[in-house]
Amino acid sequence: MTASHPPRSESGIRLDSTAHLVNGIGSRLAGRLRLVSPPVRRPAPPPLVLVAHGSRDPRAAATVRALQDRVRALRPGLPVHLGHIELNEPLLPGTLAALGDTEAVLVPLLLSRGYHTRQDIPGMAATARAHTRLAAPLGPHPLLADTLYDRLAEAGWPADMDEPTRRASAVVLAAAGSRDPDSATDTRRTARLLADRLGVPVVPAYASAAAPAVPTAVRALAARGRPRVAIASYFTAPGRFATQCAEQAPWIVSAPMGAHPAMARLILHRYDQTRATRAEPASA
Repeated sequence: MTASHPPRSESGIRLDSTAHLVNGIGSRLAGRLRLVSPPVRRPAPPPLVLVAHGSRDPRAAATVRALQDRVRALRPGLPVHLGHIELNEPLLPGTLAALGDTEAVLVPLLLSRGYHTRQDIPGMAATARAHTRLAAPLGPHPLLADTLYDRLAEAGWPADMDEPTRRASAVVLAAAGSRDPDSATDTRRTARLLADRLGVPVVPAYASAAAPAVPTAVRALAARGRPRVAIASYFTAPGRFATQCAEQAPWIVSAPMGAHPAMARLILHRYDQTRATRAEPASA
């Protein structure tokens, strides 16, 4: 007689079928997962280095720190460092040295082109190990006009003017001043942007190194039939020049632009703009 195998129970058949089904599903999933590319790890963004001028006025350093904090809040995960050209710690060379051999984008907290953007900052960057790229200065830009407008409104500039008051009003855009002609060009462009916002003449004037001086501009506007003159402080932070200009105000004077939200957005715009272009590096 031939040997016979006992019939398998129904439960055993069901277990074998379930195991076969599970193995099949597992094999198909494994095959599909092999087709999925592994996640791409994006490189970390290069640090942003705010380059401030520096001031003996302690309010200036506090203002720059507040602006640094606002930039960090807008772009979490982006390293934001600070370096001063002079007078305050940390100085820019020390900040760059601490970064080591890495990439960084330098964003100057300066409002126009001039000696600092052409000589001082590139010279400091050239001695560092960090591979740096230098962004354009903050000005001119419509976000600066937004900031100046808000600061004037805070100081008392009326939201609505009747026509006689408008014809008697004007603004002096008080800036630090520079011997570089490009600096004056940039400041005039900001003055035009602000004039478009306010609907009154805006005249650039300077605390030093350029003409006209702030008192001269105020007198010239009064002679033109505009005695109601406000001074818009075209300074990033409080300091000696901002204080001197404020003392010449015949009517209202705005605070320096400081840590206004538009300033933080403009800093990040300059950072992104620099990363997106193929400009020459500030240092090799």
